[in-house]
Amino acid sequence: MGRAALGWSTSQLAEAASVGRNTVTRYEAGGDIRLSTVDKMRSALEAAGVVFIPENGGGAGVRLRKE
Repeated sequence: MGRAALGWSTSQLAEAASVGRNTVTRYEAGGDIRLSTVDKMRSALEAAGVVFIPENGGGAGVRLRKE
């Protein structure tokens, strides 16, 4: 969802996070990847302005940081 909010392709996220494009695709399809890789992707998205919203009864989500 964060990638979509930024309008990034899987390749753009992979490059920003220094991971393989197939890793991004596998994760988005529900596959298992290392926690350290998830952290890299999350950090890349946060650096680009994505804010992760914790679950508050309605489910977790994302939004873009206001400038």
